[in-house]
Amino acid sequence: MRFKKVSFKNTDGQELSGRLDFPLIGKPKAFVLFAHCFTCSKNLKSVDHISQAFTQQGMAILRFDFTGLGQSKGDFADTNFSSNLSDLKDAYTFLEKNFEAPQIMVGHSLGGAAVLHVSGELEHVKAVATIGAPSTPDHVAHLLDSGREELEKNGEAEVNIGGRTFKMKKQFLDDIQNKKDEGVIKNLGKSLLILHSPQDNIVGINNAQEIYLEAMHPKSFITLDGADHLMMKEADAKYAGSMIASWASRYIDVKVQEEAPEGEVWTRVGEKGFTTEVIAGRHQMIADEPPSVGGADEGPTPYGYLLSGLGACTAMTLRMYADHKKIDLQEVEVKLTHDKIHQQDGENSESSKGKIDQIKRKIKLTGDLTDEQRKRLIEIADKCPVHKTLEGKPEILTEEA
Repeated sequence: MRFKKVSFKNTDGQELSGRLDFPLIGKPKAFVLFAHCFTCSKNLKSVDHISQAFTQQGMAILRFDFTGLGQSKGDFADTNFSSNLSDLKDAYTFLEKNFEAPQIMVGHSLGGAAVLHVSGELEHVKAVATIGAPSTPDHVAHLLDSGREELEKNGEAEVNIGGRTFKMKKQFLDDIQNKKDEGVIKNLGKSLLILHSPQDNIVGINNAQEIYLEAMHPKSFITLDGADHLMMKEADAKYAGSMIASWASRYIDVKVQEEAPEGEVWTRVGEKGFTTEVIAGRHQMIADEPPSVGGADEGPTPYGYLLSGLGACTAMTLRMYADHKKIDLQEVEVKLTHDKIHQQDGENSESSKGKIDQIKRKIKLTGDLTDEQRKRLIEIADKCPVHKTLEGKPEILTEEA
């Protein structure tokens, strides 16, 4: 992902730290605002995977640290759920003033409850997604049990949450307990997607049911079966991100659709890794390398795309020929492999030490075909335009753009 470190002031004048992730190529189709879980930060690994899913769909996403967390200024002990809502509104305003108002909001855990409470007030937000969200903010009160007695007695306490110690004040408890639903879910007025794991032992699955039953249509639910609350498994986070990004694409108002002119293909790789975005016309794809050579395996390799082009062209050419000749060709399957092989100019020749590219192509023809028709179709395969281009050793001219 391309990204930019950003910061903005909250209502109290404290500087909040954020990260804005962009698509690899071109202008974003839309902007997304993400709210992290209680006591988490924008740098949680699962948030990386979710953000990547949005950038691969051509959207930019802002994630930021709430007041007193991560790299943001302020004292966490002085914050509460209401201040989180205020921070979210400030993040929305930052995007609206400096880039474009977010059309999608995503919240994880208590961040999910926060986006449900605030998004109804935000004009440009069209859709909201929650991940492992409690149906009411006071659900997180049980996380403070380690210091609950001291909080009630002294007004503040050291509380252990997820293996880390935080200083909390009783005003946080008072705030979440006083933050009643007041119909915010029922009157949301946005498209809603709820994601939750049945195995979530921090926020039970019943919370998803309560949110779903309270919400009005359009609403959807996706189970994150087997995932833990923080989605620590990469596969779980990537699945959640891809589902939300695909769902969100239905609701965004695309102001800029990045398209390569006919006959052009655009590619771009970021500053780390091999994951590369490919735009061919209005189609967006991802190329990568396998982990064995340092890639992330997010898409086919460049040679995978090369063979795909030859295989697709072969199948299309045979389809066109069979239709023209009215041949009963029902299906074509093409399998291709690429290898580097030693030249066979002679056992003792110097050139035999070199290697050449070899592409093997196997074609399976299905249909009521005569032997003569099968033979002719295999001959026609060599006439596909991509085949001719590869054999013709095309001239490649390179210049700096």
